[in-house]
Amino acid sequence: MRTRLLPLLIVLMAAVLLALGIPLAVSLAAAEQQKVVVDRIDDTARFASLAQFVADRATGSRVASAPTDERRETLRQELAKYRGVYGIRAGVFYRDKEPMANAPTDWYVPDEGEGLDAFNEALRGWRSHDPAQVWPWERHRLVVASPVIRDGDVIAVVVTDSPTGQMRSKILQGWLIIGAGEVAAMLLALGAALRLTGWVLRPVRVLDATTHDIATGRLKSRVAAAGGPPELRRLADSFNEMADNVEEVLEQQRAFVADASHQLRNPLSALLLRIELLALELPEGNEEIASVRTEGKRLAQVLDDLLDLALAEHVDADLRLTDIGELTAERVASWSPVADDKGVRLVGNCPATTAWADPVALSSALDAVIDNALKFTPEGECVEVEVASNGEVSTVVVSDRGPGLSDDELARIGDRFWRSAGHQNIKGSGLGLSISRALLAAGGGSIAYARHEPHGLRVTVTVPRTGPMA
Repeated sequence: MRTRLLPLLIVLMAAVLLALGIPLAVSLAAAEQQKVVVDRIDDTARFASLAQFVADRATGSRVASAPTDERRETLRQELAKYRGVYGIRAGVFYRDKEPMANAPTDWYVPDEGEGLDAFNEALRGWRSHDPAQVWPWERHRLVVASPVIRDGDVIAVVVTDSPTGQMRSKILQGWLIIGAGEVAAMLLALGAALRLTGWVLRPVRVLDATTHDIATGRLKSRVAAAGGPPELRRLADSFNEMADNVEEVLEQQRAFVADASHQLRNPLSALLLRIELLALELPEGNEEIASVRTEGKRLAQVLDDLLDLALAEHVDADLRLTDIGELTAERVASWSPVADDKGVRLVGNCPATTAWADPVALSSALDAVIDNALKFTPEGECVEVEVASNGEVSTVVVSDRGPGLSDDELARIGDRFWRSAGHQNIKGSGLGLSISRALLAAGGGSIAYARHEPHGLRVTVTVPRTGPMA
């Protein structure tokens, strides 16, 4: 959940910072250009005041042929000094674009572009106040024009054509500062988002871990007190209450099964004893008495299995670091005489490998699985037991050559009291594999079933290789 929530917060914070940073960067660029424009307007105003008192031009099309009076010469000198100090081209031009004075002397009003637009605007009596914005990646020049007014008429125009390198550098520096501030703010916001998501999701992680523990059979697990929003803390308290109620109900169920199994044993034993006494008065080999004996023993086996199942679901696992290969080899050796009596070969491949398991519970589960495999494997066939492991789990695979099960039957195998329709005549209560599953689940293990080609059943017992506190 954190991997989904954190990117969402980051995107939102980045959008907010961009929404603030972009207008700030545009405003900075506009402010820097406005400073330059205001400075150029002041310069053009000063040159316009000098140009007001310059005598009218003499006949001719160029300044070179005009009279060189003192005021015109002063204006020309001022423009030359201005050009030399600031590197800005400047000039005063009559309405027909002929120069009154200019520096350099070979610079004139351009015939197109921003310079011509500024000149025409000044002819209408307006000063340049809002030239197009120059961005750091543009190498444009900044043209500012002001009218020269005498007796209410525009007689000439002062034009300055400034390089923008310095202004663009200042804008870029300002943008870098803003960018650095944005990055710092983003890092700060990222740290805050990490803390916030950690604070919000901490109880969720604890709740998820506790739910997993309960789902795998550790019913005593509860959600520990953690920080986080009040709603999640209340959820944790409600979950603990629910877990307490579920555990109480399951405990009552187990107690009922155990008590019922135990209480039924005494009357059943008395009933079987009476049946044996009754059999003494009947002819030897009576089929009805034999059938009653068989059903009575079967009922006793069911009660024993029910009691074992209740105990398996109730007792906590005593997990130890166990040599699974050695334990499995012992169980294979113990069941070998039974296999020999049935004419079935029991083969074990049990290399040494360690895992965390309850040795008693695992032994009982393996006994149930191997017993089931021998029970359904016909004479002359083979039952194979193989131990393997990887970095996470160790497995014991028991493969038989029996009739196997259909897909529907594979989905139901391990359910309490369930037996395949084709195996009803084989001795059993339908609780052995359920007991095995309960024993394994208490220690974090599992049991799975699959087909064994060309026929038969493959049962895989899995136990973890990592300890309970890892």
